[in-house]
Amino acid sequence: MADADLQELNEQFSLPDKKLEDDVISELQSIMRIHSLSVQDLYFKWESYCIKMDMDGNNLSVQSLRALKQDIQDALERSNRTHHVQIKSEKRSGGTPRTSVKNGGDVYGMLEGMVPNTPATGKLNKSASKRRHQLETPSMARVRDNIPSSSPDYKTPLRIENQLESMNAVPATSFNDRPNPGEVVEVLNGHLKPLNAPFAPHPEPRIKLTAASDLKKLGYKTLAMKSSEASEILDDRIDEFLAFVRDHRSIDESEFGSAASQSTTGIVAVGRIASDSSEGRLNAASLVLETSRRTGGGRRIPLNLQKLNNRYQFFPGQIVAFRGINSSGNEFIVQEVLEIPLLPNAASTPAAIGTHRERLRGGLDAMDSDDDPAPLCVIFGSGPYTADDNLDFKPLHSLCSQAANTYADALILTGPFIDVDHPLIATGDFDLPEDAAVDPDSATMSTAFKYMISPALNRLVASNPTITILLIPSVRDVIDRHVSWPQDPFPRKDLGLPKTARVIGNPMTLSINEMVLGISSQDILWDLHHEELAGSRPIDPNLFSRASKYLIEQRHYFPIFPPVDRQKLPKAGAADGLPIGAMIDTSYLKLGEMVNVRPDVMVIPSALPPFAKVVESVLVINPGYLSKRRGAGTFARMTLSPPKLTDEESSSEMVSHKIFERARVEITKI
Repeated sequence: MADADLQELNEQFSLPDKKLEDDVISELQSIMRIHSLSVQDLYFKWESYCIKMDMDGNNLSVQSLRALKQDIQDALERSNRTHHVQIKSEKRSGGTPRTSVKNGGDVYGMLEGMVPNTPATGKLNKSASKRRHQLETPSMARVRDNIPSSSPDYKTPLRIENQLESMNAVPATSFNDRPNPGEVVEVLNGHLKPLNAPFAPHPEPRIKLTAASDLKKLGYKTLAMKSSEASEILDDRIDEFLAFVRDHRSIDESEFGSAASQSTTGIVAVGRIASDSSEGRLNAASLVLETSRRTGGGRRIPLNLQKLNNRYQFFPGQIVAFRGINSSGNEFIVQEVLEIPLLPNAASTPAAIGTHRERLRGGLDAMDSDDDPAPLCVIFGSGPYTADDNLDFKPLHSLCSQAANTYADALILTGPFIDVDHPLIATGDFDLPEDAAVDPDSATMSTAFKYMISPALNRLVASNPTITILLIPSVRDVIDRHVSWPQDPFPRKDLGLPKTARVIGNPMTLSINEMVLGISSQDILWDLHHEELAGSRPIDPNLFSRASKYLIEQRHYFPIFPPVDRQKLPKAGAADGLPIGAMIDTSYLKLGEMVNVRPDVMVIPSALPPFAKVVESVLVINPGYLSKRRGAGTFARMTLSPPKLTDEESSSEMVSHKIFERARVEITKI
């Protein structure tokens, strides 16, 4: 193999300051040779395999690579097997769910059993019922029973596993047979006491919600982006950060200049990291700095990073400030990377903190007690909420049971709730629960939500009436007509949600008592991990801390630009395997910014392994997905001790919340 490929293998797969072992390189070369893969394609397959198997991508060994080789071979064989099998004669787009009506009545019944793929609601007689079952497109209930399909190409009964295989679905293990349910996989601030559940629900809600984001602005018109507006938003962001750096470091305006202009003197240049190629990952050779129209005419200039001695970390769309020089006119030599100033920490007045502390006592009767109030319990869960082979939503029901049994104060759920990438949703071939007495002709995806999602939440509220439930949509939510990010809350009409459940925007900054919470259902962490360029001696060697700091430093919940190509994202369960992607509306990117202060807690669900870390005084939580494509996932539980003020803090004007010192976070298997 060429030295260039060997070097690229080390760049893609090796850890900082540690080259790949010879036997690992041999195994990588073997996979590339057998399947005619480039180094980059092999890396993408390794990333997807690690996400699918829920394993650490840095755990590169001969055994794991042989397992990857077998997985690639199995996928190839499945593709060859299913290539000649046609599941359906036509691909149904946006199918309507059918209900299992046992004693319904069809008014006309004229086409009953005569037209294929026409679901009927009633049964005029036994022969009509028999004809319908023979000709109708199979529902998942009939596929499970191996009842023959009506496809003209049908040869033998198809098992559900074969049907899901054809849609890139991963065979799932039974939720009831999941290993180690309830196991705590990671704890932050383990020295703090774990949750001691009360004997009964609190008499009153112990949470006061205050929105910091403007929900009305999220209701913009989608699919109407203009390139002129988008370019202005991108330009303004560079100019804003130039002002941040200038004011924070007290740099004279004359020291700033255009990195693209030839000069014999050093300057401070502010711009956006970009690549000179639309294909492939960002690398040191393709790295360019994009200027704004005001500072540099919008020109791009290649960057020379040799003077940084491999201590750098960048990603596309990152706004950076450099000291350097462009003496040749061909490249900008970076001499120093200037840190972007951070937003201030969240703080409140001592009186406000005292009010929140008393609220934790749970009612007027307990206000005279000298004991500390009970800690606040907040549970975070993220969709998908069911595995690829069913729509039972057992993980969601289990999570709601956890919240009911522990009398949690808040349950915060991020979408997707009904995932457009789910194999059964993508085909529309599924049944509503038997208790859904709904006319199939009028059933919608809101109906599916009402009978699949809402019952779990209603039972939770019946057991724990004072709980606060927050729902955050996702661009993958099939019930939401707002298809772009930033995203408007989906309307709750016809969803059957309990009154205590609130639907908020995506992203959203809000206060839960004194705690400022920032939350977004967009998986930015995976995108940053996939697209970032880090030297062999990065400033922060930990991937999760590094990606989290990008968000805090850039003051944005989705700072990467352009978004990752859909072709590079992990495969979805839809028929073509292509996920819908980020769905970013560039004209409204400003709505994705953090509001005024750093959040105390930032919740960013991701396909990366779940974690809880403190980064720049911000508690960053990735709860993981509640359900993975082939099995159960994880959730996060935060136990927040009540605030205590010292004498000095009581006499000050503002007091920092210091949530990262008071919060115990447990990442737990559902």
